[in-house]
Amino acid sequence: MSDAPTLRSIRACLEGAIPAIMATCAPDGTPNVAYISQVLYVDERHVALSFQFFNKTRANILANPHANVLVLDPVTARFYRLHLRYLHTETSGALFERMRAQLAGIASHSGMDGIFELKGADLHAVERIEPVPGEGLAPGPGQLPRADLLGAVRLCSQRLARCTSLDELLQALLAGLHAHLGVQHAMVLMLDAQAGHLYTVASHGYAHSGVGSEIKLGQGVIGVAAREATPVRISHMTHAALYSHAMRSSLGQGGAPAHEIPYPGLAAPHSQLAVPLVSCGRTLGVLFVESPLDLQFRYPEEDALAALAGHLAAAIDLLQAADEAGETPPAEAAATAPQGLPVRVRHFAVNDSVFVNDAYLIKGVAGAIIWKLLRDHVRTGRQEFSNRELRLDPCLRLPDVADNLEARLLLLQRRLQESDTGIHIDKTGRGRLRLRLDAPVRLDEMQA
Repeated sequence: MSDAPTLRSIRACLEGAIPAIMATCAPDGTPNVAYISQVLYVDERHVALSFQFFNKTRANILANPHANVLVLDPVTARFYRLHLRYLHTETSGALFERMRAQLAGIASHSGMDGIFELKGADLHAVERIEPVPGEGLAPGPGQLPRADLLGAVRLCSQRLARCTSLDELLQALLAGLHAHLGVQHAMVLMLDAQAGHLYTVASHGYAHSGVGSEIKLGQGVIGVAAREATPVRISHMTHAALYSHAMRSSLGQGGAPAHEIPYPGLAAPHSQLAVPLVSCGRTLGVLFVESPLDLQFRYPEEDALAALAGHLAAAIDLLQAADEAGETPPAEAAATAPQGLPVRVRHFAVNDSVFVNDAYLIKGVAGAIIWKLLRDHVRTGRQEFSNRELRLDPCLRLPDVADNLEARLLLLQRRLQESDTGIHIDKTGRGRLRLRLDAPVRLDEMQA
């Protein structure tokens, strides 16, 4: 029948809002019925079921690979019966991590933290979908999916297509998500693969921007999405969920003062979605959205954000390629000596952390960059610099040619603006930047 339901058309049943019912059969014909925590949509022909306990259901499916699963649409209250055939179990990788993250959110929401441990993701082929006869319900106010998601993606993509710099690109995306998709809280993080963490470069909807805050690779929904290069979505959770966002602990090593830039996330999110930014098979970062309400990011919203994340990643790569292709001549600027009391800048070589008048500014590659600019300025009076010379400077220890230097510079520029240090970095052309000081600087190199 042409109007038979497809797995994609009933994805609302697979959100995890209502547990599914699974029926299996032992080799001797004895039936068994049990509730199952998760039925995850994998693709048009496959679902993954959570393997948590070695019970009768598990024993039956290993002996007889056929099963029926009854799922319910939480909005229309319509039932569908999935006829499944067990294929194999995955205990690591993207599919397993997606299920483990979602299960942790469900467990926290239901007060079952520490009990719902995922042992594996059982992959099943969907051989047939059978609608169960019965009357459904009409969707109530606020229960319908967002209207015209494809149109919203188009409008956001048009904004991105007009951008000529990374700063414009990030601001256009966050503004588009808010205006066209109603996303109130979002951020973009870039991946530092060598250091094993992601750093925030832009955010929207938070009390403070959190630019420069870090998440470890593999930590929380953001870190898992980056590590596995797969979207990770949680629709029900509380602040206690295992996969809730995690703030980076203070460094406290090598004699450098402890410091941290506060993570800007919500204190008690109930919906989270992290989508990796992937271009040419390489993960550049993560687009992350969240909400204090349940079920705000369903499968259609995941599809829309995945499309925008792909556009953003490709645009970032194109802008970087354009930046490396050639530099524009620097804009002319009269060199004026800064006046006033000197600003003290300390640099800790152990991790390239930089402090301005005892206040923490930045560390890592961005810290090494601002230290180089200030050091060269004090030694020679230079103000003009190029991306190319920064990339070729061995002292900066840039990971490789694929590292997005423009993202580091944008991070540094925003941290300087927010910290009100009197130190500024201005972009003066393609691949060009200028150091601008409101007052003289006094540099102290700290070895311990």
